[in-house]
Amino acid sequence: MARPAVYGCVRGNTLASSAPFRATECPAILPNVYNALVSPSPKKFLPIEERPTERRNPNSTDIDRFSAEEIVRLMNEEDSKIAAAVAREIPAIARAVDAIVIGMRNGGRLFYVGAGSSGRLGVLDAAECAPTFGTSRKQVQALIAGGKRAVTSAVEGAEDSTRNGERDLSAKRLTQNDVVVGVAASGSTPYVLGALKHARSRKATTVAVTANRNMPVARLAKILIAPEVGPEVLAGSTRLKAGTAQKMVLNMLSTAAMVCLGHAYENLMIDLLSTNEKLSDRSLRILVEASGKSVPVTRHALRKSGRNLRVALVMLKLNVQVAKAKQLLKSAGGNLRRALGES
Repeated sequence: MARPAVYGCVRGNTLASSAPFRATECPAILPNVYNALVSPSPKKFLPIEERPTERRNPNSTDIDRFSAEEIVRLMNEEDSKIAAAVAREIPAIARAVDAIVIGMRNGGRLFYVGAGSSGRLGVLDAAECAPTFGTSRKQVQALIAGGKRAVTSAVEGAEDSTRNGERDLSAKRLTQNDVVVGVAASGSTPYVLGALKHARSRKATTVAVTANRNMPVARLAKILIAPEVGPEVLAGSTRLKAGTAQKMVLNMLSTAAMVCLGHAYENLMIDLLSTNEKLSDRSLRILVEASGKSVPVTRHALRKSGRNLRVALVMLKLNVQVAKAKQLLKSAGGNLRRALGES
């Protein structure tokens, strides 16, 4: 025969089990009794966190007790793991670069899509391509959840809509020559998932840059780049190691693609846009380095070429006039090495 339920509390060392007790008899333990009988601990219902970036880092458990030097030393130690994590993804990064190069040679564009810190990193990389490589601002673009306002301010809830990601990217009228890079440290940002889903439907090449490999973005990306940097010093603060890894990857994607497309001569920015005094001085230094000519001669060629570094370099290295330099470049399909007879 089953024992009857016991309702009681401890009075001193004695269990009271006669009649249901009154709250005033043992108020100190009543909440615990109630929770035990009615509501199990919430932790029992929390899903197991599969994302390493959301877990707690055992090395920083007591970081709130550290001195300033101890904090930054620990952060530096954690950051030292990033390059190795990115190195493991080099084959995937190279495949993505090849896809971008092939796409752009056929008139395609590169799109970065992200939210929060990840989205801002995409905006940064896209913004730097035009002045660094002389490309059209339409050739490399970035979409961030929440629009331009989200670049400098948090736009709450903007990243939670897959529909917004689909809508923003659909306005770009994708083609199969475009490459869409979803940047999401978590690997599960709805805005990014929506954009990648739309890109797949348009047969564009999809790439995911994340810090968590086994996440939804992996199923939507043709190429997965996942430098797994592990838990952050502050749990879930993916602007730290994950963000640094993402920036390294985006730097590689854009720089390697542009170099392969001929936007560099040796290791010099031959298509640099001279939009201010500092960049004008840099353009002159680039030409002096590349041609081996004196500053006065180089400055004259640069002025004659209309500040076109490619044309000026052909003039200087082959000792030809502007018209002949332009003709050589056109015959070479814009390939500077070929125009110089160095290919």
